[in-house]
Amino acid sequence: MAMKAKLDADLSGNPVDQSDYRSKIGSLMYLTSSRPDIVQAGSSFELIAFLDADHAGCIDSRKSTSRGIQFLGDKLVSWMSKKQNCTTMSSIEAKYVALSASCAQVMWMRTQLQDYGFNYNKIPLYCDS
Repeated sequence: MAMKAKLDADLSGNPVDQSDYRSKIGSLMYLTSSRPDIVQAGSSFELIAFLDADHAGCIDSRKSTSRGIQFLGDKLVSWMSKKQNCTTMSSIEAKYVALSASCAQVMWMRTQLQDYGFNYNKIPLYCDS
């Protein structure tokens, strides 16, 4: 793409209205940011979450850390890494706490996407055991 190229005339020699051209480009940029469903027609638009938690990773407080990422299609749309508020007794319990936080984030994203007309009935949450 040529940067700062001047649009003097079209192929037939008529002068080009540069403000009209900029307006159309601005409209397309707005559409791609406000309507993510039309950006890439061939890509999947599935909401997927991955999460993990360590057990008693903080040496001082013995609290675990939850980590998670959420993808919309192949784009990363959200991530988190947060020390848990409670002290867990096992790694499985730490993962349940992480699942709860990730599920809350995914449900919020689902609600936001419903405003754009996307309905997700089943959203996979992946966690290692």
